[in-house]
Amino acid sequence: MRENKLKSVYNKIKKTNVYDIAVKTPLDYAKNLSKRLENEIYIKRDDLQPVFSFKLRGAYNKISRLKASKNITSLIAASAGNHAQGVALSAKKLKIKAIIVMPKTTPNIKINAVRALKAQVILFGDSYDDAYDFAKRKAKKEKLDFIHPYDDIDVIAGQGTVALEIIEQLKTKPDYIFVPVGGGGLLAGITSYLKYESPKTKIIAVEPSDSDCFNQAFIAKKRVKLKNIGIFADGVAVKQIGKTTFDLTRDYVSSSLLVTTDEICAGIKDLYDETRTIAEPAGALSISGIKKFIKMHNIKNKSFVAIFCGANMNFDRLRHVSERSELGELNEMLIGVTIPEQPGSFKNFCSLIGKKSITEFNYRFASKSEAHVFAGIKLSNGIEDKKSILKNLKSNGYKVIDLTDNEMAKLHIRYMVGGVSLNTENEKLFRFIFPEKPGELLNFLNSIGSKWNISLFHYRNHGADFGRVLIGIQVCSEEEQVLLKHLNKLNYEFFDETYNKAYNLFLS
Repeated sequence: MRENKLKSVYNKIKKTNVYDIAVKTPLDYAKNLSKRLENEIYIKRDDLQPVFSFKLRGAYNKISRLKASKNITSLIAASAGNHAQGVALSAKKLKIKAIIVMPKTTPNIKINAVRALKAQVILFGDSYDDAYDFAKRKAKKEKLDFIHPYDDIDVIAGQGTVALEIIEQLKTKPDYIFVPVGGGGLLAGITSYLKYESPKTKIIAVEPSDSDCFNQAFIAKKRVKLKNIGIFADGVAVKQIGKTTFDLTRDYVSSSLLVTTDEICAGIKDLYDETRTIAEPAGALSISGIKKFIKMHNIKNKSFVAIFCGANMNFDRLRHVSERSELGELNEMLIGVTIPEQPGSFKNFCSLIGKKSITEFNYRFASKSEAHVFAGIKLSNGIEDKKSILKNLKSNGYKVIDLTDNEMAKLHIRYMVGGVSLNTENEKLFRFIFPEKPGELLNFLNSIGSKWNISLFHYRNHGADFGRVLIGIQVCSEEEQVLLKHLNKLNYEFFDETYNKAYNLFLS
């Protein structure tokens, strides 16, 4: 049965009509990355599609077939971004009425892009799952054809034309293709084509470390539904891999690889340096994965293909990307250091850092005997530099904490001022994530209530679909379980950071 499906998708790819609307995108040789990584790196530029994403391929293949077979006049889809634009443009070309259900948290830039393509936009719910459920109900009630973003044979076949072009464009078959994965449509399409055209090419699935529905299924050998998913790479933020897509890929993908937010940001920077184009986070997954994979396995003189799958990036997210890219490349480290509060100690600390460039420096008087420093340090030799600096500081008697991988420190502590308060007994610290929309910060505060005193609060807009808050709440030990029970009922994802080393050093 699986073999029949694979062959069916392969045949559909060969007969596709996606080029009525999509373009055959370039496969660029990445000169700088190839030299740096000592391998041949190629970038498939699907960011150059009319909607800046590969999603147009699958959407048009599906809708055009429905038009030919049923002569449909209207359809419906659910999406927070690229699929929505692919469906809207395809429907416009085929003169079909398109209804797109999008979460209320969708940034205006994406909503306006879909409306500009003459689609009707319905805003519903705070997440893609909410929008999806609403769209499915509406489709059933009004007898509308629903265009699934990934778990559909015709959509998969449309996405598979990426592989067809890669094989046509390369003089030899690639050793590796790295594929970004959300619901798995692109992965399934590429797998179906390469099975027959380049079976020796190894397919590597790449996902964010906090949104790894395929990886979990790949390990368990069955589909797994994630309880929570990361929000940075929103284009691949899917809780469960598709049924059809997993069936088509589970036995043919060579490896599953996870990359961190910092590594994705470094990948965005790499793609910018190479192409002068800014990738959305999902668009940089492939190149981030290639860099990590080569380093992990010490590979040289092989050919790698990265799929630059999308460039629908909100401009105001760039500050977050810029801040994190150096950490992802290990060109910067963050540390927390306790130094003696005495004349000359600050100068002595700086002398131990040597001629390294300081990227940021936050100093706070802590007591008559000691002070705390939060510092960012530029690295020229990655992990070796980092080890050397930490060893040098510790050997000179400084208490130092490596904060490079401390998410709370990177999201909140580095931007906070005020330091330790002497009047915050029984303080518990929590990090919250909530949908970023007008009025939601007030809703969040109202839901916390006024039973407990808020002793610390930090919020910063990162230009994403979700807001992040660090909040301190004073609660006596007898009330702690009552507080946790209350917070668990709020339906906001949160993390207890009370014992985070960065908090204990700088704020508690």
